[in-house]
Amino acid sequence: MDLILTGGRVVDPSQSLDAVTEVGFAGGKVAAIGQSVPRGPTTVVKDVSGLLVTPGLIDMHTHVYWGGTSLSIDAEEFARTSAVTTAIDTGSAGPGNFTGFRKHVIEKSQTRILAYLHISHAGIYAFGHGIEVGESENMKLMNPAAAVEVVEANRDVIVGMKVRVGRYSSGDQGAAPLDIAMQVADATGVPLMAHIDEPPPSYDDVVNRLRPGDVLTHCFRPFPNVPYSGQGKVKACVEAARKRGVFFDVGHGGGSFAFKTARTMLANGFLPDTISSDVHVLCINGPAFDQVTTLSKFLCLGMSLSEVIAASTCNAAYALKRPELGSLKPGSVGDASILSLDEGRFDYVDVVGEHLIGDRKLNARGVVVAGKWWHPA
Repeated sequence: MDLILTGGRVVDPSQSLDAVTEVGFAGGKVAAIGQSVPRGPTTVVKDVSGLLVTPGLIDMHTHVYWGGTSLSIDAEEFARTSAVTTAIDTGSAGPGNFTGFRKHVIEKSQTRILAYLHISHAGIYAFGHGIEVGESENMKLMNPAAAVEVVEANRDVIVGMKVRVGRYSSGDQGAAPLDIAMQVADATGVPLMAHIDEPPPSYDDVVNRLRPGDVLTHCFRPFPNVPYSGQGKVKACVEAARKRGVFFDVGHGGGSFAFKTARTMLANGFLPDTISSDVHVLCINGPAFDQVTTLSKFLCLGMSLSEVIAASTCNAAYALKRPELGSLKPGSVGDASILSLDEGRFDYVDVVGEHLIGDRKLNARGVVVAGKWWHPA
C-alpha cells in the first residue's frame, strides 16, 4: 500500500457505506477498504479520526480555464480549499480556444479537469469584473462544424456540449443556440448541458428539448423561470424530463440558486441529481464561495449527508459516464476528499440575498489525488 487513511468515517454512497473503516491506495487507485488494511514498510498512514472520508468530490459545474478566460479560477487552488478532485469545466472554452485550455491548463493540472465544450467559438469569452457579454447572442459565433472536430479529437477529456440560453446569455436569439448545440451533441453522441437564466426561452421550453443523459444546470434558479407552478407543485414537464433521464444540476453561481426554489422542490420530494458550485470569479467570494459551502446549504435544507455526498460523487460520475470516478470501491480512481462536519451557527446566503442560519457546515480538511496525500506547493 502507498497510503492508508485510518480512523475516518467513510461515507461512500456508491457502496451504501457509512462506517469508521480504513481505505488503502496503491498504484494510483483504491486498493482496499476494511478494518485492517495491510501495511508495508513504505506505507504512509494518515490518521483522519473525527473526519469524513468520501470519494473524491466532483464539482459538476465550474469554470477553471484559468488565465485563458476572465471568469475562471485555478482548479488546483480550488481543490485545496474545497476538496474537489475532479472539476468539470462547463463551457469556458469553445472550439476556437479549446486546444489552449487543454495544453496550458488541463494537462498541467495535478487534479482532474474534464470539460463540456461550448458551442460558441471562443466559449464564455467576455464575462468577468466589469463585463458580461452573452456569447450566445451572436449567431456568427456558433461553430458546429469545428465543435464536432474538437469533440472527436478530445474524447478523453470532453464529456459533452455546453450552451447558455436566456435573456442574459442568448438575448433575442432565444433557444436557437440550443438547437445548434443539440445538433453537435447528436452528431457526436455526447450529452448536452444547458444553462438557463431568465426567459426567453422558458424553463418548460428548454427542459422539453432535452434528451436522456442531458443536463439542465441552474435547475433551482430563482423566479422567473422556476421549475414549479404558482401552486408550488413541480411542473409536469420537469417530472417528465426526469422520467426520461434528464439530469438536474444545481449550478449555484452568482445568480442561479434560491433557497425558496430549493425548499419548494425538496418539499415535493424532487432532489437535485447533482449539486455543483458553478464557481467563477464573480461568485467565489460569495454567494457560492465553493463546493463544500454549496453542499452544506443542502445539508441544512434537509437532505441527508449520504444524499448530499452522492450528489457530488457517484451521481455526478453516472451523469458523466465515468464509472471509475465517484467511488471508493477497489479499482476506482485513487481520489478521496477528507472533510469535517462542523457544528455551530453558520450564515448561508443565496443569490437573491436571502439568509439561512444553519447548524452544520462541511469543510475541506485534506485531499488524496491519484493515491497520494496531495497538496500544491
